[in-house]
Amino acid sequence: MNLQQAKQSLDKVINKSRVHLYKPIQIAEILHRDRTQKDITLTDLETYRNPSKKWRDIICLQFLGRTSTSSARYQDDVFNENAIPPNVLAYLGQENRQKNGIVEAYIYRRFAARFSQMSSALAYCTEHNKNNFQLSEFLALFRAEAGLRRSIDKIYEIVIFSLFSAITEAMELSVEVSYNPEKVSILTEFQDFAENILNLSKDINRFKTKARIYRMGVTNAADKGLDMWANFGLAIQIKHLSLSEELAEDIIGSITADRIVIVCKSAEQKVIVSLLNQIGWKSKIQAIVTETDLLNWYEKALRSVHSHLLGEKILDILNQEIKIEFPTTENQEFEKFYKYRGYDKLSDEFWSV
Repeated sequence: MNLQQAKQSLDKVINKSRVHLYKPIQIAEILHRDRTQKDITLTDLETYRNPSKKWRDIICLQFLGRTSTSSARYQDDVFNENAIPPNVLAYLGQENRQKNGIVEAYIYRRFAARFSQMSSALAYCTEHNKNNFQLSEFLALFRAEAGLRRSIDKIYEIVIFSLFSAITEAMELSVEVSYNPEKVSILTEFQDFAENILNLSKDINRFKTKARIYRMGVTNAADKGLDMWANFGLAIQIKHLSLSEELAEDIIGSITADRIVIVCKSAEQKVIVSLLNQIGWKSKIQAIVTETDLLNWYEKALRSVHSHLLGEKILDILNQEIKIEFPTTENQEFEKFYKYRGYDKLSDEFWSV
């Protein structure tokens, strides 16, 4: 092991990380703890395996506003032999102590560079309006930049949510819930349940609510499951991949819902026909939507007859969801943290970004 090899291991983890860089930040905070508190042993994983998650989370909350929600096993992958095991971390720690935190500074500079790329790409939303926003151009910004490709699936999800949500709201859809009058005896027995959970009673036998589509929330790389859902019984699974029968089977197997919409990057027509006609699947898969559909719908929404109702609404939702997903793009907390730690005063040619 030499310094070049140790740095290559670190770079590998950084390059594979999504824009939030949870794992590299965890490494940075382990090195910071070792340098400043001197109460852990880098060659002994158990002295920092679990505590380091808390150290990372404290920092992430400052300028990301969230913490990793991935499984403990996935988070611990950072210490695997093909990532940054204790012997590599010990080597990085020695360099970090000798140079007053230069490895920590390097990690956070890589973080800043990644978010700078993200900010530049996301500026497209604010610099364009319904007349000149092109979905294909926006997505291309993330596909073309190596540092942003790991986050394209989240951007894809936001793009889809913005469109679906805006159209649903513009149509003023409503959902009605009612019960069979012949089953009133059940309602009577479970009156408190009906009132508290179903919003129904003997006097109120039906109610209406606005139809809405919801995102499941901010998630991480290893998380699986439902991406979006609607209060009218629809489950929406999004994959920035070409759809295959194997992928469709995995989606259907991971979601408990009667009606599923699959949104994917592309799908061959024969695959779509096959999926929609297979016994056991055709009753569950309501539709398969591809990027071609999304491009067409965005064009209509932004520049067709109803653009005055949909255009700015879609872009407003897009901007809002991006700020929630990637808060550091407009957050000054990182710069304060960076200067407070004194990283701005460190320089080293080997650790330049």
